[in-house]
Amino acid sequence: MNNGEGAPPQALSERPKDDHGKSKKEKPAKAPKPPKAPKEPKPPPAKKEKAPNVPAAPTDPNSMFKEGFLKSVHNEKPSEKIVTRFPPEPNGFLHIGHSKAIAINFGFARYHDGVCYLRFDDTNPEAEEEKYFTAIEDMVQWLGFRPYQVTYSSDNFDKLYELAERLIEKDGAYVCHCTDTEIKLQKGGEKGTAGPRYACPHRDRPTKDSLTEFRAMKDGRYKPREAFLRMKQDLTDGNPQMWDLAAYRILEKPHHRTGDKWRIYPTYDFTHCLCDSFENISHSLCTTEFQLSRVSYEWLCDAVDIYKPMQREYGRLNLTGTVLSKRKLLKLVEEKYVRGWDDPRLYTLIGLRRRGIPPGAILSFVNELGVSTALTNIQIVRFEQSVRRYLEQTVPRLMLLLDPIPVVIDNLPADYVEDIELPFSPKDPSFGTHVVPFTQTVYIDRTDFREEDSKDFFRLAPGKAVGLLKVPFPIKATSFEKDSQTGKVTCVHATYEKPEEGTAFKKPKTYIQWVGSSSEHNSPVAAEVRIFNPLFKSENPDSAEGGYLSDINPDSEEIYPTAMIETGIKDVQQRAPWPAEAGEKDEKEGKAGWETTRFQGLRVGYFCMDRDTEEGKVVLNRIVSLKEDAGKGG
Repeated sequence: MNNGEGAPPQALSERPKDDHGKSKKEKPAKAPKPPKAPKEPKPPPAKKEKAPNVPAAPTDPNSMFKEGFLKSVHNEKPSEKIVTRFPPEPNGFLHIGHSKAIAINFGFARYHDGVCYLRFDDTNPEAEEEKYFTAIEDMVQWLGFRPYQVTYSSDNFDKLYELAERLIEKDGAYVCHCTDTEIKLQKGGEKGTAGPRYACPHRDRPTKDSLTEFRAMKDGRYKPREAFLRMKQDLTDGNPQMWDLAAYRILEKPHHRTGDKWRIYPTYDFTHCLCDSFENISHSLCTTEFQLSRVSYEWLCDAVDIYKPMQREYGRLNLTGTVLSKRKLLKLVEEKYVRGWDDPRLYTLIGLRRRGIPPGAILSFVNELGVSTALTNIQIVRFEQSVRRYLEQTVPRLMLLLDPIPVVIDNLPADYVEDIELPFSPKDPSFGTHVVPFTQTVYIDRTDFREEDSKDFFRLAPGKAVGLLKVPFPIKATSFEKDSQTGKVTCVHATYEKPEEGTAFKKPKTYIQWVGSSSEHNSPVAAEVRIFNPLFKSENPDSAEGGYLSDINPDSEEIYPTAMIETGIKDVQQRAPWPAEAGEKDEKEGKAGWETTRFQGLRVGYFCMDRDTEEGKVVLNRIVSLKEDAGKGG
């Protein structure tokens, strides 16, 4: 949706509006009450000094480790050396839910002076691609963490194979030739509807035969799905994770690290606990979907006589109002509903980075939510509230106009230039200041001018004065010009209301943002602004009639191609990243990415530069809108 000349920008509907009092009816005076007996005087309660609209101080960034679930996990096993791991499958891009797993595993180790591995669970060559390995490592570093080591499950293929043979020799595994349907029936069918569970006919074959068949699988005598190595667990157990899970399967696909060496690959259920053991993981922290797997995890470590780490499970993070599954995200990308995996409307971590969400804001959000065993379903608006609070304290402020119109101040000379000093933050002097030119022609936002005035409008209108932010005196509109075909205002004429010497200065009710026109100062800076709204119309896109693709919001992106921004953007870009955080600069090049140039566009929203920025044209993404103040209007 292109709004360069169209309806007023959506973001502007969320601007704080000017105070306007309403007359109150005078209440009749009440008769005085009889005096009460005097009481002992009490000292007045101490008042908390707080500047207006100042956000609350950030919570303790380590509170999630000091209390609740993670504290109890540590108390259960207070190891001398804490060793954790983050073990993603390299078959897709990480999303917002993974940020919780990263924060927990890396953060838990860091808080307790331990170490955390980044281990790629690369046991399925059919789904793995190099771009995913690179992106995952980048995202971990972007969030400010450094792995103790980057390892791969495939590093242990030889050792895993040896343990598989040991398990067979201990009568703990067997080779099965059943079909998928037969295996499902053995487990009682769908939800147990096929009758009682029963053993695979190959379960009791001699261990020597299973060992021979397993080696035949490795040597290529079977095709995929013709043979599996299954663990001999406990079919009478009520836990389906003990119903003879597969340990090895045949895949005829070269591996990105081991090439054509292997034709059989271990499953997650066989690999995960053993690799945890090899790396001496003290606390194997995973989501509650693996809670039932804890029994098989411990069973296998015991069955092959190796060190058994402690697995504990926490509730995963899920964001409503969007989709996170790899399959659905892929469809959105392939069918061009979005620009790519890093589209700012997606909740992939690379998408959130491009949108301008600081990594510290994500970690702060996870910390705010805390950690428990409950599934955490969070609305997008709550995530954005957390990001907004974070940005309010950490980024500078600039004047941005989405839909600018010129204002010619007729009583100023054509070459008039006055330097106006602006703070980057009205609350934090350490942010510094910058200078912008105030000139005969300035630009204001179209929504800050009305052709016809009204009592509830406090900005610029014919005969009405308004203040320009930090400019000493207000301007008053005298006339305006319109395009005869479109009917749109193309120029406003005004006067600079500088009082005569000795005359009292009347302060205007409202101040608005503006940008001066000065070729000497390269002002204004041309910009394209992209306003991102929710990609989906409902809180649960999957439940929409026709599926999630029918729930796409046609107005999820609004573009303002003729926006303008003040010259302070250059200073902000030079001083990026905002805020200065670990992970925001490329370690090799020492440069901060485009998205680290973040700022609040006064009265509009929070923004960052997009990588589509080029010489002569800045491209900005809205990170989040400004919070709405219902107590103001106009």
